Amino acid sequence: MRALTKTDFQFEGQKGVYHGKVRDVYFLDDLIVMVATDRISAFDVVLPKGIPFKGQVLNEIAAKFLESTADICPNWKLAVPDPMVTVGLKCEGFRVEMIIRAILTGSAWREYQKGCRELCGVKLPDGMRENERFPEPIITPTTKADEGHDMNISKEEIIRQGLVSKEDYEVIEDYTRKLFARGQKIAADRGLILVDTKYEFGKRDGKIYLIDEIHTPDSSRYFYADGYEERFEKGEPQRQLSKEFVRKWLMDNGFMNEPGQKMPEITDEYAESVSDRYIELYEHITGEKFDKAADEGDIAARIEKNVSEYLKSRK
Repeated sequence: MRALTKTDFQFEGQKGVYHGKVRDVYFLDDLIVMVATDRISAFDVVLPKGIPFKGQVLNEIAAKFLESTADICPNWKLAVPDPMVTVGLKCEGFRVEMIIRAILTGSAWREYQKGCRELCGVKLPDGMRENERFPEPIITPTTKADEGHDMNISKEEIIRQGLVSKEDYEVIEDYTRKLFARGQKIAADRGLILVDTKYEFGKRDGKIYLIDEIHTPDSSRYFYADGYEERFEKGEPQRQLSKEFVRKWLMDNGFMNEPGQKMPEITDEYAESVSDRYIELYEHITGEKFDKAADEGDIAARIEKNVSEYLKSRK
């Protein structure tokens, strides 16, 4: 199995590096080089085995959606020199993530089941069922934590704490709704429902940019549109394309990253099945066949060569 789970590049002009749960971000003078690795995380922990082609899937889906939403708001992307890499503008990221939900499911449903009727300052009606549509999409932001759990937070608290100014928050709230509407339309054209997603924004020279990935299976949840209503009426689980199936597999195997719980073994066969699901989503959401990138014997060497050549071409 070929999967890139660790990087240690030294690009020309490199000032630093940040190793996230899934992405490794290399900081240059005025640019960032974002490598989408094949690591996979769930419940705020990185799983011990990589998923072949996952990084390529995430990077290429995000690149396509950044291109198809550039008319809504400016974004950080400059180029995709390698199937697993995006190079873009360095921005000062806001310390919040903008999560928008069209349907009550996932963590929001788990909270609702416990009796929660207000999520991030948004009032939720009684009597909702799992996978029921909200009257209109709701925005439920979280703080952005470098380590550990992101925490739910309301718009009012974000502004009160000075995490984002009132003026900037109104801009990113507007962008969030418009980006989600575009994503929903593109998904609907492909027979999918964009259920929920997250966006991150940053600032550069006083201008707000969309940053990081968008509309990927790591940041979003998709249901198949065909059969959604029938399954909902019967109370049956929805057919979905998202990382939720990995979370469900972990929960079924007794793991939610709580004290005393042990990570289940991830076999090569299971990792391949997850890879197949990621490729399936790519082909559904883009309408294109997924072209597996050749590793030429060494994925890291290929990335280093492609990125270095791109950086030289900018001089």
